Amino acid sequence: MGKIKMLNPLVEMDGDEMTRVIWKMIKDTLLAPYIDLKTEYYDLGLEHRNETDDKVTFDSAEAAKKYGVAVKCATITPNKERMCEYNLKQMWKSPNITIRAALDGTVFRTPIIVKGIEPFIPTWKKPICIARHAYGDIYKNTEMTVGDGCKAELCVTDREGNETRGLIHSFSGGGIIQGIHNTDSSISSFARSCFNYALGTKQDLWFAAKDTISKTYDHHFKDIFSDIYEKEYKESFKEAGIEYFYTLIDDAVARVIRSEGGYIWACKNYDGDVMSDMVATAFGSLGLMASVLVSPDGVYEYEAAHGTVQRHYYKHLKGEKTSTNSMATIFAWSGALRKRGELDNIPELCGFADKLERAAIKTIEDGVMTGDLTALSSLENKKTADTETFLFEINNRLKRE
Repeated sequence: MGKIKMLNPLVEMDGDEMTRVIWKMIKDTLLAPYIDLKTEYYDLGLEHRNETDDKVTFDSAEAAKKYGVAVKCATITPNKERMCEYNLKQMWKSPNITIRAALDGTVFRTPIIVKGIEPFIPTWKKPICIARHAYGDIYKNTEMTVGDGCKAELCVTDREGNETRGLIHSFSGGGIIQGIHNTDSSISSFARSCFNYALGTKQDLWFAAKDTISKTYDHHFKDIFSDIYEKEYKESFKEAGIEYFYTLIDDAVARVIRSEGGYIWACKNYDGDVMSDMVATAFGSLGLMASVLVSPDGVYEYEAAHGTVQRHYYKHLKGEKTSTNSMATIFAWSGALRKRGELDNIPELCGFADKLERAAIKTIEDGVMTGDLTALSSLENKKTADTETFLFEINNRLKRE
């Protein structure tokens, strides 16, 4: 059989450390033998970001807008230690934050369900997809420490120079303050991305915040969601047989724990950051979490939900064997290939993505898995495979598919 042809490229965003090593292994072992792979390549490795003053990250985001589908490897967000290690010009921002802001996107994270890796919550039978707003809140904050006797105020100046002030706190001792914001346009994009994704996957959509306490900030989110739903999506949801509702986030947590799964849970930025890790861990592992950034105008960027696996990378550099879980990165590629196939009407490409995912899941269910999953698996006849062997085992099953 000839290789599957692609009409348009994926935007390929390479990354850092062990995930960069795995990235190449996946392409060489699982993709290149079967697909005439077309990508527009961007190296988002920290060294190249530093060389280009991070221009490469902005260029990759613009390319994603142009081609509609991107796939991204995990990348380093540098701290002071990394700045010294890589001799950086400055502490560059997270590429994820830059790309999310450029695409005005929402992050959807869904656990990969595998037999033998049982959720810690026994009632969970179906995936729970976390939809995380990807702009504002504490990730765009302004904060400072304040001294004894200080008075902190919130001040807004309108276009004519008029000020509106509100007292935050009068300090009798030292303390801290923080200012956060969001925008109507970003919240509206978040809402539309969630509604569109729910319709596309035919899943109920929950949105949760804390408007009883945050009567302006969180209530504004609630009002925008409700207004857009009533005016633009209510009839479509009814026709699709799915439901949208708002609930307080503490009530949502109680509902989630008692549920069987199978829905989308939309959260503000920080809430989604925390809850996606909670859901991933409760389902088994961050290494079994698919993630996609979706813009309101239909741009898709697929990525792994975990980091660059630094500890394994240092072992790899010493020539030692590692047993690194590549499932989330494989599903990033399969998700991007499937979406490219859908947009370009290439059913063979969609079919390949399905087969790749089945082969990867069957490998684990046959008892062959990486070390992190061996510790979690309830299968009796299981064995730990090193990084390369795990991918070769998947390829053996992919050939049969």
